[in-house]
Amino acid sequence: MAKSKFEYVKNFEVHHTLLPETWIVVRIDGHSFHRFTSEHGFAKPNDERALHLANHAARAVMDEFKDVTIAYGQSDEYSFVFRRKSQLYKRREAKITTTLVSLFTSAYVVAWPNYFPSLPLKYPPSFDARAVVYPAPQIVRDYLSWRQADCHINNLYNTAFWALVQDKDSPKTEVQAQAFLKDTDAGAKNELLFKQYGINYAKLPQMFRKGSVVYRKEQDVLVAKAPADDGSAVKRGRILPEVEHEEVVAKASADDGSDGNVVKRRRKLVVVEHIDLISDSFWNDNPDILS
Repeated sequence: MAKSKFEYVKNFEVHHTLLPETWIVVRIDGHSFHRFTSEHGFAKPNDERALHLANHAARAVMDEFKDVTIAYGQSDEYSFVFRRKSQLYKRREAKITTTLVSLFTSAYVVAWPNYFPSLPLKYPPSFDARAVVYPAPQIVRDYLSWRQADCHINNLYNTAFWALVQDKDSPKTEVQAQAFLKDTDAGAKNELLFKQYGINYAKLPQMFRKGSVVYRKEQDVLVAKAPADDGSAVKRGRILPEVEHEEVVAKASADDGSDGNVVKRRRKLVVVEHIDLISDSFWNDNPDILS
């Protein structure tokens, strides 16, 4: 870049570097999403289309940022955990948060028609982002447990709240529903849902109750062989897209998983699951995530 007498203005820039040897957690939240969901007629208490769209955007972030080892999302928020030794953008906070949240937002907007094909986007959504560093893996686990516990608490309340508001026989106003549920505990809300509306909360989709966990999981995949330039050997493999995978899976032999053009390989792929993060089971099965 050519120098000029005006370059001195760069001296006013301040770069905040996140503490080294710590896990970086970037949490993004929908900005004014109450209005956004109302304007676009989201289903209450949960819009499955919107949750899948957010999961799609989170996968796009993990595909781009290999240093993100796990992400957790619920409602209009998502948290992304970077590995302890990450040197992404020299750990500059503003660079990390702005790039991540802009990628998530753009992926959300671009994929909108795939999840809401009959509902044009009236105006672009926006998300804010913050970064926090944690010095120990147990604290990161506790952070994710906090967000998942929050998902359960909020979803139980919202399920009861909207059941009252959408009651076919005697609907309550939102103010009345809030007053009715004030000071009720989890047991009372569960009893209300089951006895009055026939809703067994424990049977609701896990995505609603537990949120979404995005991480890299080792799986068997079918890989298409790419011939070398001279046609005599395999130069490299290409993981087949999901549709192709379904079309050729029957062709793989029972012995070695190969039909000459397709072979089975173990690969770590980004997956979305709706599982428990609070107990030890997931972490025992995936010790490398916070190693």
